[in-house]
Amino acid sequence: MSNLTLRQLRYFEALAQTRHFGHAAAACAISQPALSLQVKELESQIGAPLVERSSRQVRLTSLGEEFAERARDILRAVEELGELGRAGGLPLAGKLRIGVIPTVAPYLLPRLIQDLAARYPGADLRPREAVTGRLLDELAAGRLDMALVALPVSEPALAEAPLFEEEFVLVRPAQDAGKPVPAPEALREMRLLLLEEGHCFRDQALSFCEIGAGGAPRELMEGSSLATLVQMVGAGIGVTLIPEMAIPLEARSAEVSVARLAPPRPSRTLGLVWRRTNPLAPRIAAIAEGLREGLRDGRP
Repeated sequence: MSNLTLRQLRYFEALAQTRHFGHAAAACAISQPALSLQVKELESQIGAPLVERSSRQVRLTSLGEEFAERARDILRAVEELGELGRAGGLPLAGKLRIGVIPTVAPYLLPRLIQDLAARYPGADLRPREAVTGRLLDELAAGRLDMALVALPVSEPALAEAPLFEEEFVLVRPAQDAGKPVPAPEALREMRLLLLEEGHCFRDQALSFCEIGAGGAPRELMEGSSLATLVQMVGAGIGVTLIPEMAIPLEARSAEVSVARLAPPRPSRTLGLVWRRTNPLAPRIAAIAEGLREGLRDGRP
């Protein structure tokens, strides 16, 4: 057991995350045989199997699940030790890993990165786009420093800083521009285009349409991105909701009309979240305040 290495823990944690030797090897930038060998050596040192191997998938044993959780804690602690130096240095330098949800990234991330690069020229900015659940997992594992998501996330281990609120708008085919705007209950009777499961924006749209876990719209179609949904609307397939920030980019690329919904309009609050234990926490709080001020002034 004394021969355990951080490299082995990182490889095994990647395997625990992906449940796939090839994907884990790619994430660790090594060959699949090399990763498999390291995991086997780890199991030999532990004295028990951590992984159930089959031709189709990888499962962790009960010991493997517990070991992965402990390994994750160790790796997060090691990351935070490295962050102590960055936290004490002036100005902020080194890697700054930022997660952003897909319904924000195409519309705000370029300006956000430009603003942060100007404020912190010594920082090596590393953006990462993923759905909220994945970003929260990566925050917890220490692979991200902060994430821009829809609030609240209500995770006790995470601090939250609201940045701004934005409304949702209705996107319809261009020929519907003069028609009355439907009420939320009417949207349930229409062909509603939504993002696939895993996107928090999908859940927010369903909530506005008063479609709970036990209900469903008459016709529901899914897409992988807001751009796909808007193009489908332009083709006359249905209607969709998009966040206000997406209008300039998406509405000009398809034959659609955009309408404001009747009050109370649906909206979301976007903000930064980060681990409370992160030594960079005071710096990230200052970053959040700077972004909030920039957005209020029309930057970000």
